[in-house]
Amino acid sequence: MTQDRYPDTPDGRYFVVRGRLWRRSNPNLPEAERSAQVAALMTARREVGLGLKAGDDEAVARARAELDAAKRALGERGPVWWSDGAPDLNRRMARNTVYADWFENLARDQGNRAPPAR
Repeated sequence: MTQDRYPDTPDGRYFVVRGRLWRRSNPNLPEAERSAQVAALMTARREVGLGLKAGDDEAVARARAELDAAKRALGERGPVWWSDGAPDLNRRMARNTVYADWFENLARDQGNRAPPAR
């Protein structure tokens, strides 16, 4: 489970935040590559914040492009990392997907409330 608070779907492709599916990183990435991309992602996030604070639209655009590149390299965006032909359901509400029954049972198991927010 992602950080104990955000349930992973049974197939491990997504985690759920406030009922919405978010694609997980490719679990098949070599650790060195994963670590490098996570570092690049965190740097890009900081750069976005700095650019916004400075009012530098060009810096923000560059940082957002770097952020997108890191997310794509991690498998969180772009082509899916699984090969069984299942569609990408990233950012969709779990209740409106093939995970609806699982999500409903999860909410029921947690005392008839939705899983915790991120």
